[in-house]
Amino acid sequence: MYSLYFDGASKHNPGHAACGAVLYDEYDIEIDNDSKYLGNNITNNYAEYMGLIIGLQLALKNNITEISVYGDSLLVINQMNGVWKVKHDILKKLYANANKLIKSFDKMIFIHITRDKNKRADELANTKL
Repeated sequence: MYSLYFDGASKHNPGHAACGAVLYDEYDIEIDNDSKYLGNNITNNYAEYMGLIIGLQLALKNNITEISVYGDSLLVINQMNGVWKVKHDILKKLYANANKLIKSFDKMIFIHITRDKNKRADELANTKL
């Protein structure tokens, strides 16, 4: 199954923020990536959600229908898994956007990882800061 790793970064939280996402094939070979500067006065949680969203869009662009999604944001992973409620209005919109994208996939799982296992996505996010 394909893998998606995503990350967000915000300097001074809130502050200048960016996000990154990287796709790997079933052999753990990087097949595509994307990163984006998000602006100033942006929170880390917002940046993390945007990393997920650009990653899902990247997977769809690559015609991937089954994917494992990895992120070091406990908030995003637990909210996407339905463990935690989404309380903040801005995050509710991003959560809804992500869920709309998820409907295009046949199979998806969300897995929390530690930051040291998310280096490439972190690198992509930080290149835009």
